[in-house]
Amino acid sequence: MKIAASVTSAGPIRVRACVLPVLFAALLSGCSLWGGSKVKLPELGENVPLLGVRQAWSAKVGGGGAKPLDVRVQEHLVTIAAADGSVAALDARTGGDLWRTNVGEPLSAGVGTDGRYAAVVSHANALVLLDQGKEVWRQTLPSQVFTAPLIAGGRVFVLAADRSVSAFDLATGKKLWSQARTGGDALVLKQSGVILAVGDTLVVGAAGRMVGHNPDTGSIRWEAPLASPRGVNDVERLVELVGRVSRVGDSVCARAFQAAVGCVNVTRDRASVSWSQSANGSEGVHGDAETIYGTESNGNVLAWRRSDGARVWSSDRLKLRKLTSPLLLGRSVVIGDGEGWVHFLSRTDGAPLNRVSTDSSGIAAAPVVAANTLVVITRNGSVFGFRPE
Repeated sequence: MKIAASVTSAGPIRVRACVLPVLFAALLSGCSLWGGSKVKLPELGENVPLLGVRQAWSAKVGGGGAKPLDVRVQEHLVTIAAADGSVAALDARTGGDLWRTNVGEPLSAGVGTDGRYAAVVSHANALVLLDQGKEVWRQTLPSQVFTAPLIAGGRVFVLAADRSVSAFDLATGKKLWSQARTGGDALVLKQSGVILAVGDTLVVGAAGRMVGHNPDTGSIRWEAPLASPRGVNDVERLVELVGRVSRVGDSVCARAFQAAVGCVNVTRDRASVSWSQSANGSEGVHGDAETIYGTESNGNVLAWRRSDGARVWSSDRLKLRKLTSPLLLGRSVVIGDGEGWVHFLSRTDGAPLNRVSTDSSGIAAAPVVAANTLVVITRNGSVFGFRPE
């Protein structure tokens, strides 16, 4: 079965080292990596716009300040899910609704889409499939899910918090197979992980490894380790792969949480790690055939050569600003921050090209591009469309 690659990473949720419940696995989220007191941010300095950008439209998804979870793009279609159960498809050309609904309960993961169908997962572990905003079916899952489902090849694939992977028939919701993951760390990360299609292989992240599954049966074809657990406690040993990822052909590059960034060459029957470099970040990566870009937990922005992982440049201009995953767009690298700014940096050396404001709630997920429009969402559910001048 051929499955088309159609997804990027979901919007991340930051980790906490808080009091952990005694469960089959403790789930981490919520507490700031920056500590309890508010950090004084370095001044950005005067904005000298070397790249013309204008706001084209704005919209809203979610009510009562419900945080958006994810953004997916199919041509001009931008699909967004929010924590309150809202799911909406917007036209990136105008910002207008194509459809909008609410699944009736809070969401923990979403949204995956193929342009027509959309899939989300609720806090009550319900996998819900929508067709143009109308519910088709829902299935109860045995484990919590924090990664947006993948819709491909007439199936819905789900990566659960316990690292199990399942496949459901798109038309009926019938479970086709489930592959459990044994062993691993005592804790799992309450943050969007890695799930995508590469040719006819389903690729997921599990405990610092990329794992290739047969999408028809769930059997494992190969595993490729990007990072190994390290440290003396369970929190320090977390090395889950986090979205977004950068795929160019058979090369898939990803981040292992607070451990490494690396690239894997993927084929149907085998995979090999091209390189892996130590990196202290919690957000995914993006890039092109030459360069991979990422943001570190301290706000530094880094670029690595895709072929061998050599450092190309590093910038500390956005230090301490709680940065999103980057988006490579034209001659710029686009990054959102926790104050609601969207930064445009030069892809060649990280120099500032421009910055634009949204609102003060902060950027909620990695920026995306659709129909020549840069789309960003904030933590209070505002959606902004920007275009070049």
